[in-house]
Amino acid sequence: MLLSRRLFLAAPAALMAFPVFAADVRHLSVTEAHEKARAGDIVLIDIRRPDEWAHTGIADSAVPIDMRVPDLGAQLDAALGGDRDTPVALICRSGVRSKYLSDIMAKAGFTQVYDVGGGMVGSSRGEGWLRRGLPVKQPE
Repeated sequence: MLLSRRLFLAAPAALMAFPVFAADVRHLSVTEAHEKARAGDIVLIDIRRPDEWAHTGIADSAVPIDMRVPDLGAQLDAALGGDRDTPVALICRSGVRSKYLSDIMAKAGFTQVYDVGGGMVGSSRGEGWLRRGLPVKQPE
């Protein structure tokens, strides 16, 4: 658990190379995120751990990127084709990590960042992806 906490706290360091700008994080429900990702209007990124992906599956249309990886900034840039103006939505288990990382990304110069409230399992912020019966895919 200590290692996971350290990696969680180290995530901002992975984005330190990005310039700091003021930006707002917008919020999406799981249904809105699903519809926008399927339409190609956003890149949906599932930032949970591989064991979580194996347990519940990955949100359909989502790119899985474990937020604890040391090259997080490079992986996010690759998923967005190097364009920090690409609309991107983050989803996690219940919305805590996605809120945290979306705030960091907005401060790091990503201009269209969305936080998917409720996450995969739901929370006080919204009904989860799984509860809504939205499609999932199995990790590779």
